Amino acid sequence: MTNSGSAPDTDAARDGDTVVADSVTGGTYTLLVDVPTDITVEVGALGTHGIPAGAYAYTGSALGAGGFSRVERHRRVARGDHEVRHWHIDYLLGHPDTDIDHVVRSVGVDVECAVAGRLPTGPIDGFGASDCDCESHLAAGATVEGLAAHVYETHEDAVAYRNGAKDSVTDTVDVVSGAGGTER
Repeated sequence: MTNSGSAPDTDAARDGDTVVADSVTGGTYTLLVDVPTDITVEVGALGTHGIPAGAYAYTGSALGAGGFSRVERHRRVARGDHEVRHWHIDYLLGHPDTDIDHVVRSVGVDVECAVAGRLPTGPIDGFGASDCDCESHLAAGATVEGLAAHVYETHEDAVAYRNGAKDSVTDTVDVVSGAGGTER
């Protein structure tokens, strides 16, 4: 489904919907993560880091055979239903004081580094960027709502640049709730 371009509604993100039906499609995604209190996380080889309370955006890709089912795996980690820590984001999401608020997706396109490079700098250099030259794939913002709007616009811009026309993104960029189902 498409988004009208407005920032996502935070209450709808906690509605408990099930996994989206097109989870195998794949593309690029950004998890909008709410961290309501200061926390400390051990992030594998990156070491221990303090994460101030705020909003965070982690951008990754789901281009393999399972597509966006990777996002469901991240949801299981965030719920405490999956203990394996494979990616940097698993360490953050595995902390009990974090919540996936929304997921912005660019369906069918690889714009991971283009999106990550256009977002504000995050608190951990190299986070999620061990397979590329990006500074980090974790961005920070003051509020989930403000960061969500910026992330959505960034996905639109990255897809438009890739496709060469701004009007070609309406069927490509969407927002789904952090809990599961399609929101817009």
